[in-house]
Amino acid sequence: MSLKLHTIICSTRPGRVGPSVAKWFNEFANGQGQFESTLVDLADFQLPVYNEPHHPRLQKYEHEHTRAWSKSVSDADGYAFVIPEYNYCPPPSFMNALDYVYNEWNYKPCGFVSYGGVSGGLRSAQLAKQLATSVKMMPMMEGVMVQAPWSLLDDEKNFVPNEHHEDSGKALLTELEKWARALKTIRT
Repeated sequence: MSLKLHTIICSTRPGRVGPSVAKWFNEFANGQGQFESTLVDLADFQLPVYNEPHHPRLQKYEHEHTRAWSKSVSDADGYAFVIPEYNYCPPPSFMNALDYVYNEWNYKPCGFVSYGGVSGGLRSAQLAKQLATSVKMMPMMEGVMVQAPWSLLDDEKNFVPNEHHEDSGKALLTELEKWARALKTIRT
């Protein structure tokens, strides 16, 4: 049975570079053969600041946007969050998306493809790892760091990875697969 990975674009702001990086990683993940990867854009769900009246653990969702997000999160065995760094932190859209559901995240691995300026989004990814553990996800030590992604776009705005991006991506996917297989036994 094929494992399902969601490559999630975490930035929702206009003019973001995240979709270019995420498109590359999603295609890269599919090419490696460990996962059937699907590109997921948080912006498509239009999640307002958390507005469900019940705790997410109860799964009594009243809004269609929450039900759609719940189904998307449920469908994956693991996640690759493509995440920028805003003021040394992950974007608020990431935290909001985590808060919307709870059980759907439980006992699944996650990895981070971070991007930003000179830090390559590392500070954002480090904080995001802590946040992911609060919904019982297992964040990977491995990750992909992209410094100045805007300088790595071709004329069509496609992300052009360097060798270290691909090597880091392989290492991340290898660990994600191990954890996804192991944690799937807990969920079934």
